[in-house]
Amino acid sequence: MNPVDAAARRPSILLTGATGCIGGRLLAALESGGHAVRCMTRRPAALETRVGPNTSVVYGDCLDPDALPAPLAGIETAYYLVHSLGGTRDFEAQDRAAAHHFGVAARAAGVRRIVYVGGLGATAGLSRHLRSRHETGVVLRASGVPVIELRSGIVIGSGSLSFELIRALVERLPIMICPAWVRTPTQPIALDDLVAYLAAVLDLPHGDSRVFEVGGADVVSYGAIMREYARQRGLRRRLLPVPLLTPRLSSLWLGLTTPVYARVGRELVDGLRTATVANDDDARAAFLIRPLALREAIARTIRNEDAEFAALPWSGASLSAGTPLRWGGVRVRGRLLYSRSVDLPVPAAAAFAPIRRIGGANGWYYGDWLWRLRGLVDRLLGGVGMQRGRRDGEHLAAGDILDCWRVDICQPDARLRLAAEMKLPGRGWLEFDVTPRGEDACTVRQTAVFDAAGLWGRCYWHALYPIHVLLFDGLLRSIARRANGEASRSMHPRSAKKSIHEKHHLK
Repeated sequence: MNPVDAAARRPSILLTGATGCIGGRLLAALESGGHAVRCMTRRPAALETRVGPNTSVVYGDCLDPDALPAPLAGIETAYYLVHSLGGTRDFEAQDRAAAHHFGVAARAAGVRRIVYVGGLGATAGLSRHLRSRHETGVVLRASGVPVIELRSGIVIGSGSLSFELIRALVERLPIMICPAWVRTPTQPIALDDLVAYLAAVLDLPHGDSRVFEVGGADVVSYGAIMREYARQRGLRRRLLPVPLLTPRLSSLWLGLTTPVYARVGRELVDGLRTATVANDDDARAAFLIRPLALREAIARTIRNEDAEFAALPWSGASLSAGTPLRWGGVRVRGRLLYSRSVDLPVPAAAAFAPIRRIGGANGWYYGDWLWRLRGLVDRLLGGVGMQRGRRDGEHLAAGDILDCWRVDICQPDARLRLAAEMKLPGRGWLEFDVTPRGEDACTVRQTAVFDAAGLWGRCYWHALYPIHVLLFDGLLRSIARRANGEASRSMHPRSAKKSIHEKHHLK
């Protein structure tokens, strides 16, 4: 690469908060736009394997002034997506100190612009959380570096704390006792739209600091967000307004019913009392972005989650990132999983052969009477049952019907994913992955996945968990025996005898 090309690829953009839900999406958008990015994080090792070739990862800590000059060197635009909510009880002081250190270091490094995401809401009567978001913008501007501040309300997208809180409430509680804040007006913005605004800031001419209030197409209440999410998930929910539930009691209630622990819940709930609505059209005039309405924002969030899930092979590494449950397997990204694997002394093709022949006239290898019983119950409930069979007894392709399943993914000798089409309080998948370990050995992993719809979906999964364990463990053992038999038919008889008697253990 000549010096001119090298200079062109040198990062002029610094991104903090790349491990968060907004920063991670923004990094992907900047990379797809061809930008060279430098990410600053306190844990570089956790991010280095997730970035593209034009992105570098460096150590930096906004609470340590000595750790900031190197990451900011040569930077023109710095995205400041840092906040301390949840990190400490005195998060306001930490936010104030971090913004001060970052602003001073940016000014010294010659940074031309800082981009920051703040919060909507009138200045008077703000909660501690929203007050800190406003104050952070003030401190950054005090550094003398021009700041573009995008103020938003609740962000509709995976990983957004407020959205995840609302989602958890709707998923878990058929009847919700709701305080007055469910009627507070807000202007929710889709995560993709907020990221589009952040990326578009790069095209604005340099100049003085600006504050843009950004929101989605609809002004709604938090209760309306809950009802729309429930509608798209096929859940019946009843909201019972109770005016006496204080923010403190609300936060303790949230701590018992959602993954957001009580202190963070208290700060978020306190902020939900404040109307977060854009009061001017400056953003519409400055940007070509036309934000989505609430219905499409939620629909896109669900579609994005499904697409990310469909692209993810449920390997042991993926499972290790989940939360082991005392009863019910592992929870990964809100889904419930039961997974087992077996090591086999056979080639991958031999291990996959019984997997691709499963179902139809070939049966399910173990507990066929249980499968037939499940099919009968499904027919009584108005479902498809187990009577549909399969198109071809030897081969499968994406889209094929397989008894009460449909083939989602079929990669020869490697991967089969089936999507359940029986009546369920949620959505289910059954996946088989075959990973070679040399020419004559492989690992077969079988994973049952359930995306529970509401409380009854979780009750269904946990109540039937012993049957799932019995059925799926027996199925995997039967696949292992048939795989050994498949290999033995193509091997020397002496080697075949050894293969047939090889022990295999579920893991």
